[in-house]
Amino acid sequence: MDDDPSVLKSLSRTLRIRGYETKIFNSAQEFLTALPGGTPACLILDVQMPGVTGLELHHHLIKAGIHIPTIVITAHRDGVREPSQPSDIVAVLSKPLRNETLFDALGAALGPAREK
Repeated sequence: MDDDPSVLKSLSRTLRIRGYETKIFNSAQEFLTALPGGTPACLILDVQMPGVTGLELHHHLIKAGIHIPTIVITAHRDGVREPSQPSDIVAVLSKPLRNETLFDALGAALGPAREK
């Protein structure tokens, strides 16, 4: 999820080229509405999103007992830190994203058995 449709499209295309199946959501609410259809293996979300922020969505999922390995992306790293305690957040990446950094984070999120 990202607040910029062009970033969403580019990120999805990059992941599909690498062999990952992707689904795009334009907001936290859209993601939550689709959640009963199946929990994703990994969630990539932007801190700045319309309505509910990426971190608010992450906290909502944790409170609901839904644990999804999560990669957080942000253009504004201030105030967003790598978690210091066990968390579903496996990486916090700054925009612009470098493909190899993203793929490394995906490897960490999905584990060695699920890496592409």
